[in-house]
Amino acid sequence: MTNIEAVDTALLDDTGLVTAVETELAAFLRDRTADAVAIDPAFADATDALVAFVLEGGKRIRPTFAWWGWRGAGGSVDSPEAVSVLRAVSALELIQACALIHDDLMDASATRRGRPTVHVEFARRHATAGWRGKPARFGAATAILLGDLALAWADDMLRAAGLPPAALVRAAPPWQAMRTEMLGGQFLDVLHQATGDTSTRAALQIDRYKTAAYTVERPLHLGAAIADAAPELVSAYRRFGADIGVAFQLRDDLLGVFGDPVVTGKPAGDDLREGKRTLLLALAVERAEDRGRTQARDAITAAIGDPDLDAAGVERIRDLLTELGAVQAMEHRIAALTGSALDALSAVEIAEPAATALAGLAEMATRRRS
Repeated sequence: MTNIEAVDTALLDDTGLVTAVETELAAFLRDRTADAVAIDPAFADATDALVAFVLEGGKRIRPTFAWWGWRGAGGSVDSPEAVSVLRAVSALELIQACALIHDDLMDASATRRGRPTVHVEFARRHATAGWRGKPARFGAATAILLGDLALAWADDMLRAAGLPPAALVRAAPPWQAMRTEMLGGQFLDVLHQATGDTSTRAALQIDRYKTAAYTVERPLHLGAAIADAAPELVSAYRRFGADIGVAFQLRDDLLGVFGDPVVTGKPAGDDLREGKRTLLLALAVERAEDRGRTQARDAITAAIGDPDLDAAGVERIRDLLTELGAVQAMEHRIAALTGSALDALSAVEIAEPAATALAGLAEMATRRRS
């Protein structure tokens, strides 16, 4: 396990924090994979894939926000509970793993972070081994189970982090709310894809619950709860987190259509092929209708969910999104949300260096390229 001295030096900046989170994750997952070996070597092999998924990629955004939420509420790297807090917030990466593995399956995504997605990888293993049944079905079943396992292990890691009993009790409400909101947002995403709802209301509803709640808002809330923060600070954190979380997703939506595949790790235009009902597309459809540009509207709606959309088709949609002003509108909204989030922070007293760190994280989350 990470000792207190190592944590004291590692947590002085964001780079050190990421390293410390990954150290704690590796230690926890090493213990869990040992348990899997006792069940069956084949299960251990499957859990190795989950471990690789967790440890070999990701920005550790959620633990970072949770950590600085705790620090901003008075938590200190010199305190006896610092290591326990680090372990507790690191569990958020397992929540993220569950969400991504299941999301990739539901969206039929072929790659994640430049590698085959979990369901694709296990379908390949099935086909290579010549097992019975359909490879795709085996891959889907394995992805569901490994995503579920990640969610179960997240709970285990939080409970075993060594938090004081009172802090663990305070952590329960934001943790429970976060899991329900994440799954609710995921369901709404699936529902709106099925119904073909391209409204801005539907897109923002998904952004609020599928991304913002468990990416920024609840991690900050979790850190504040562990520190026993005042209600005023919790409220400010949640306002900041909701705005930055939505802005984070809006940037992701732009990258899903305009991002560089070398940087994002996903093929250009994959969000279009997967049928994601993003605010970017909702704004474009709305503007096309308002301007009587029915051909543009029909071209955009036809592209949403078209698995055969080629590079030329993606480029045509990019042109339409720009011509209709949807891209500019997204940038304006991201800027406005970032501004309102920073206003929420400035309205309360937040301990340094957390106040500065959170402002920097807001900029990082909304101006990123991957």
